[in-house]
Amino acid sequence: MNAVAAPRSAPVDVVGRVASVLRALAGAEPHGLTTSELARAVSLARPTAHRLLTSLLEHGLSERLAGDGRWVLGPEAYLLGTSAAARYDVTELAQPVVRRLAQATGESAFFSVRRGDETVVLLREDGAFPLRSHVLDVGTRFPLGVVSAGMVILAHLSPREIDDYLDRTDLTARHGSQHAADKVRKHVARTRRTGYSVNPGLVVQGSWGMAAAVFDEQERPQWALSLTGVEHRFTAARRPELGARLLHEAHALTTALRKGRRAD
Repeated sequence: MNAVAAPRSAPVDVVGRVASVLRALAGAEPHGLTTSELARAVSLARPTAHRLLTSLLEHGLSERLAGDGRWVLGPEAYLLGTSAAARYDVTELAQPVVRRLAQATGESAFFSVRRGDETVVLLREDGAFPLRSHVLDVGTRFPLGVVSAGMVILAHLSPREIDDYLDRTDLTARHGSQHAADKVRKHVARTRRTGYSVNPGLVVQGSWGMAAAVFDEQERPQWALSLTGVEHRFTAARRPELGARLLHEAHALTTALRKGRRAD
């Protein structure tokens, strides 16, 4: 089941609340959320969450599953996404790269996008190795600085952007003391030295990840390629090999995105 978006401070404006509800539903596809789960995910009172869900239902942006009554995204959300896909969808170019990473390493490979202070998984491809990490799936969101994709994107921001983000963000409340600002800064420094990030089981014990950033035309880290798997597959001897492969594919995808063609 997909991870539910992490609770955050409840937005005070209606548009912010609606956006939070839609993001939470997207992160819970295809299984959906109960009203209570949705309320907890977006830090709203249950009656408020129910009113928003009912209003979205009237406009086709949410839907209630028959049987268990769980809430999912509605058909209008699909139509809106389809309309915007021509400008924002880069998964067609990224898909062969993600598949190539999975096939070459045997691990689960991912392509994620930065959305504000979060990363969102857009693609997943599983490799041949039978033991897998289940921390990530398509639609899963994590704050910057959490999981390898969020760490590598944070590390490639400017020092001022990193400082501003860590000054206003408390990652420990949801993700534990290992994500305190001083420890995140150490991971940022390490990532800047190697070019790729390593998540040594910080989110789920025994589940490791590595990632490399993919850049837009303004040299901003907008996406990330990552690999996840069980700890013993990410040994000190193997990590440099995986890191080099991630950096190679990230560079190829960066070039392909700028030219609008496949990264062969």
